[in-house]
Amino acid sequence: MSSISFPSGQHGPSAHDEQYYSPTFDASSSFQMNPLSSHPPRTPRTSVMSSSMTAHVYGTSSIYDTKEETEEVLRADGEDVDEDEEEKLKVASTRVRKEEVWRDLLLTSNGRDKAFKLIQYSIRLYLLFHTSISTSRLLRRPSRPPWEVDLVERLRSTASGLSFSRKLLLLFNWLSPLTTIMAQQSVPYSAEVSTETKKKITRPFLHTVLYAPPPVLLELVNAIADDAATFSLLGLFGKKFGERAGRFSDWCWLITTLVGLVENGVERQMISSLQHQVESRLYSESMTGATAKSKPKYSKIDERELARLQKQDFWLQLSRVKLVMDLTFVSYDIFRIKRFRELVKTVAGLAAAILSSAKLYHGQRNVIRAKSLSFAA
Repeated sequence: MSSISFPSGQHGPSAHDEQYYSPTFDASSSFQMNPLSSHPPRTPRTSVMSSSMTAHVYGTSSIYDTKEETEEVLRADGEDVDEDEEEKLKVASTRVRKEEVWRDLLLTSNGRDKAFKLIQYSIRLYLLFHTSISTSRLLRRPSRPPWEVDLVERLRSTASGLSFSRKLLLLFNWLSPLTTIMAQQSVPYSAEVSTETKKKITRPFLHTVLYAPPPVLLELVNAIADDAATFSLLGLFGKKFGERAGRFSDWCWLITTLVGLVENGVERQMISSLQHQVESRLYSESMTGATAKSKPKYSKIDERELARLQKQDFWLQLSRVKLVMDLTFVSYDIFRIKRFRELVKTVAGLAAAILSSAKLYHGQRNVIRAKSLSFAA
């Protein structure tokens, strides 16, 4: 059979066709979302039950179950765990009573020393104001009642007795730095030998003391000098020996305070640099459009780290003020400054007592809270 031939048509659109038909679709003219926008486009979600059943029956998964959504679910689970830990910490903090903290605090000699110091310098401050008021021109009286004179004498005797009691409480404080030094005396001979045949080299005590850290060695010498001055007050040593030991102890206290100020400054610089890094990271995350939905876990971790660093910096500032008060107090004794002596020493001693007691109270409170959390777990 003969085939029927048709006229060959044009493969491309003619000029006549272009008048009535639009050109091909241009993808560049379509709407596009800004990738830096803080509100990314929503991704349609499917039910977990339906997607899992579909994948189980047909062996396929939904086109909307992407890897990013899986990561978001995992991050949400981690976020729930962190929130549970925060709730546990809050509950444990509310359960800690002030009476429990003070009870455990006063069981130690350091806690009783801080309590006696608060009472002692509060009495000294009251006596200072009482003396200044009673000797003023406006409130001066020709004669004072006997009960007032007796009260002032009793308060002065109480302050002196509390000072002596505090010195007795701080006896044998040199055992703590000595234990630290003696722990470095025995060193394993080789780490490759088994634990049964491990040999130890016992260094001489003088060699161990000379190679001890300077702050620990200074604390040891300061505590020994304090004990010598206290034993002199008890009558075991002579008065001149006790005065020399007390003056040497004051010099050790001055050097220890200066070393503490240097260490405090170094720690604050490190914490400020870490705080700046965390703040920069949070700022960069906020500028890149990261929202609470896109990166909840990492931003919350940075926020917790920033809060922890700020709290640590706060306590370092309090420690710095306390060290400055100690430096002022001991400088009046060493350099024998007489101008405003009683006023400055009383205010500095009371401020140092308040700050050190607050720091000790905070540490004991954290210990009790950790114990309650361990018991709850």
